[in-house]
Amino acid sequence: MDRLPPLRLLTTFEAFARSGSMRLAATRLNVTQPAISQALKALEAHVGAILIDRNRKPAQLTEAGQILARAVRDGLGQISAAIEDVRFLSGQETAQVTVSCTIGMATYWLMPRLPEFYAMHPDITVNVQAPSSDLPHLAPGIDVAVRYGTGDWREGVTEKLFDERVCPVGAPALIKQLLSQGVGLEQAPLIHVRSPNNQHWAGWESYLEKAGIERTRLSGQTFNNYVQAAQAALDGRGLMLGWRSISQGAVRDGALEEWPAGQIDLRTAYYITTSMAPSAATLAFTRWINCSSATVNHE
Repeated sequence: MDRLPPLRLLTTFEAFARSGSMRLAATRLNVTQPAISQALKALEAHVGAILIDRNRKPAQLTEAGQILARAVRDGLGQISAAIEDVRFLSGQETAQVTVSCTIGMATYWLMPRLPEFYAMHPDITVNVQAPSSDLPHLAPGIDVAVRYGTGDWREGVTEKLFDERVCPVGAPALIKQLLSQGVGLEQAPLIHVRSPNNQHWAGWESYLEKAGIERTRLSGQTFNNYVQAAQAALDGRGLMLGWRSISQGAVRDGALEEWPAGQIDLRTAYYITTSMAPSAATLAFTRWINCSSATVNHE
């Protein structure tokens, strides 16, 4: 057991591996970015291997880092589940809210903001689930569904969180290169998010039609979820459609850049749906997320 690193190093590493960003990891753990960097270096010294390739922007996990990330994620998950079982058996069951949303929404919007909720409600645990479908539904065990669309859902009670806008984004170096070569969206390399379970989000076809841009070929790299596509965009593999609420953090940090004058409004928004009789913990969460969403379009 003495070969194991301190738990704080593992939780810091897991936060970085999950978010792909030292800034997001720092926000999630409510510490500074230098503290995250120091903890990651200490973990590398403990295991005797380079876990993070810092020569890439943004920094990414090495092969050794990916191996450890899978083990840490599974291990911490089992520990968390065991603790909940122990609390239940000892009569210490805590108030919980289970939220269902897409993996992109969870990774880039909700999770970075949750420390604010925990600071206000330390007695409530928020469980986040990302289903395979891009349109989360209320289901047994789900208290809140956060989803994107036009809001025409009938189950439960639905409230609008904020309007959404979309704009192509890519690595700054790639956009600079394309613009210097006079390459527009009718020829630029594209990154797609496509799968049988992802049919409710606009694709490049819808964007180009709305923008009035004619393009003969829509070929490009294709991924089945937004996080994979975002990583390819960060690597400079092409342009992807960036929903402002999800991509604005990377744009603000300079890791991604918006295509000039490329933002359009598809008349869609994010909504939150709860059951007709939400628990007190769910009501606390919905009040918080409504307040947190109020400034999205002003960021």
